[in-house]
Amino acid sequence: MAALAASVAIEPAFSQAQAASEIVAVVNKNPITSTDVARRAAFLRLQRQKSDTKTAREQLVEEALKREEIARVRMSVSTSDVDQAYARFAASNKLSPEQLTKVLAQAGVGAPHFKEYIAVQMSWPRLINARFGGARGRMSSEDLVKRMMENKEKPVTTEYFLQQIIFVVPDSKRNAILGKRKAEAESSRSKFPGCEQSKQFAATMLDVSVRDLGRVLAPELPEDWKPLIEKTSGNTTTGTRVTERGVEFLAICNQRQVSDDFAAEVVFRAEDLGKEQAGEGNPNEKKYLDELRSKAQIDYR
Repeated sequence: MAALAASVAIEPAFSQAQAASEIVAVVNKNPITSTDVARRAAFLRLQRQKSDTKTAREQLVEEALKREEIARVRMSVSTSDVDQAYARFAASNKLSPEQLTKVLAQAGVGAPHFKEYIAVQMSWPRLINARFGGARGRMSSEDLVKRMMENKEKPVTTEYFLQQIIFVVPDSKRNAILGKRKAEAESSRSKFPGCEQSKQFAATMLDVSVRDLGRVLAPELPEDWKPLIEKTSGNTTTGTRVTERGVEFLAICNQRQVSDDFAAEVVFRAEDLGKEQAGEGNPNEKKYLDELRSKAQIDYR
């Protein structure tokens, strides 16, 4: 995808005068149209991947299964998360979001199609972790000892104790007050009195809540927050982020290096996940998809 901007120049524009869209597949009563397939084929061309109709259609069938399951368990990322990812992708290609939207339109993909893709790509790993994370993450004492012997020493990682400070922004007022709330959150960081007094501090302001996140080890940090936490020095606050709830920052109540058995297990789990991502992916993903397919009604037209 890094070559997206350059590749568009040689891709044909999407014709609005295409033949009328037809239903080419139905997944649990959710239709996939020939227009959807054409957009996905165009998207695959931008990625320099195989872009025939069958490949595009199969990707959309798989995404339909994922999207339905994401909705069923209510684990979708927010519109704000998707918009931020869209903006980051645009910036990585040296484009503004508006320029990226034009590029996608010219290529026959369209911003809505790309954003739907982003939403599934961001949400699906949450389901995998929720479904299999606990079961596959736990190690027996024997396995843990074996890994530590192979490693020759217990791994060391950083332990954080965190609080989440949320400047709430109701959906109905988001456009009107988001900028003001962001300024308030930024201003409050310099006055933050510390975690022990955070709730009293929040009570002096309008619609501000505090959540104790407790102990979080470095490999467990949420991807959205990880860069902000890691570049924050000492027991202070991170920069702010706009989320579906409003404007937030994290307070680092305490941090230290640890090397106990639980920390070792978390580190080993993170290493295993990294190997899966670098190789053939998480085997539980295929298992989950196969299960969804076996229960689904998929009708190809």
